[in-house]
Amino acid sequence: MHRRFGCAALLVLLVFGCETPPQESLTVAPNIIYILADDLGYGELGSYGQTKIKTPHLDRLAAEGLRFTQHYSGSPVCAPSRCTLLTGKHTGHCHVRDNYELGGFADDEERGQRPLEPGSFTLGRMLQDVGYATAAVGKWGLGGPGSTGIPNEQGFDFFYGYLDQKQAHNFYPTHLWRNTEWDTLRNAYFHPHQKFEGDDPNDPEAYDRYKGVDYSADLMADEAVQFIRDNADRPFFLYMPHTAPHLALQVPDDELAQYDGMFDEEPYLGDRGYLPHIRPKSAYAAMITRMDGHVGRLLDVLDELGLAENTLVMFSSDNGPTYVSRVDTEFFESAGPLRGGKGEVYEGGIRVPMIARWPGRIAAGTVTDHVSAFWDVVPMLAALTGAATPDDVNGVSFLPTLLGEGEQAPPSELYWEYHGRGWKGAQAVRIGDWKGVRLGGHDDANAPIELYNLATDLGEQNNVAADHPDIVVQIKAVMDSRSVSDIEKWNFAMEE
Repeated sequence: MHRRFGCAALLVLLVFGCETPPQESLTVAPNIIYILADDLGYGELGSYGQTKIKTPHLDRLAAEGLRFTQHYSGSPVCAPSRCTLLTGKHTGHCHVRDNYELGGFADDEERGQRPLEPGSFTLGRMLQDVGYATAAVGKWGLGGPGSTGIPNEQGFDFFYGYLDQKQAHNFYPTHLWRNTEWDTLRNAYFHPHQKFEGDDPNDPEAYDRYKGVDYSADLMADEAVQFIRDNADRPFFLYMPHTAPHLALQVPDDELAQYDGMFDEEPYLGDRGYLPHIRPKSAYAAMITRMDGHVGRLLDVLDELGLAENTLVMFSSDNGPTYVSRVDTEFFESAGPLRGGKGEVYEGGIRVPMIARWPGRIAAGTVTDHVSAFWDVVPMLAALTGAATPDDVNGVSFLPTLLGEGEQAPPSELYWEYHGRGWKGAQAVRIGDWKGVRLGGHDDANAPIELYNLATDLGEQNNVAADHPDIVVQIKAVMDSRSVSDIEKWNFAMEE
């Protein structure tokens, strides 16, 4: 175990060593804000090359901070990615290794996803232990109402948002959760997966039935801002897993208006899942811009309260861009130069944007190619705050990279596994520039391993496994080192 420190002055000494920083830094531990987008692709921010979607506040964040080009999510889908972030374990060892849905979509069937176990180590609990006020505001996905996994039982003093990620398929739900209490909204219930109903798909009024009064993402942004205000006089940790741009395609009309006349598009009629929308390209872009505005609100309140220089703000995405409904990810070049997207262990499914800003501590306008992943956030924040972590976390702190303390060696290996979307068991490993991918491992212990050199083949187009059998052996050894899950369908065939 790492030694635990309770004194804010010692926290700062841990970060800055023996040199004496400005006096105010000796008395105040840094605030931490971690914002997590939902299904945002590597190429969907202006700072990552996007030209069609407006993201001015996130572009400002990148201009004032550090942008990562080789940062990875924990999984190609929602719940396990969140589990790796909060526990510091990759999907070969963490409790949640795929989306595991309980209950249904209707309010009286809300049960959430597989819950974290009682007393689990989490990022929230780790920071509570060193005196932080903690909040989770957004989409949880690690335990439904009344379960052992709810945020208030897993290290968060305050929660507001969706407990069940199925409910988050609708941005106009009947309710959100405030801690353990149902918060009724001014929206009528409708199933978040239905086809167009109306006489004329080109009639804008025919789509009004898929709207409501209270847009959930706006309400959650309100709560995040209020949490900062309420805790401005003490160290705080705000975890904000935003719901955009995960479908359904829903956004207030004032945001949609920003994209009037910009795209050539046809109505989406809900025939491929989720809700219809008369302007699907504009709606998708506007959802990202709306989220960007929420980030701007957080930055503004930090400036207003004089907290910006003592707050580390991080932004990332839980996985790559969606593959369902009528989101034209090719039009937006959502994955940038990467292969694949959500639900795939190729780069497009797991390489994600990552931006970190801490004025005066992180050099503005910088870029790093340091290789890192979600499970590295726990040890990084432990190193920053002097908190304790279990011995079995998989991550490696990237604090030296954040603070510009010289080139940092990459992790020795990165590992992912995924059990959905018809791949019959997918695994991926990165060692240096080598990336191994194996599909079909549920049924075949000898399923072939594809091998790519990301330094020369970022798009993973040239499988060179036959030319490098020694590297393939190393990749397979990492894949075989995973622990057995108690969920049988989350395991792979074993060699006899």
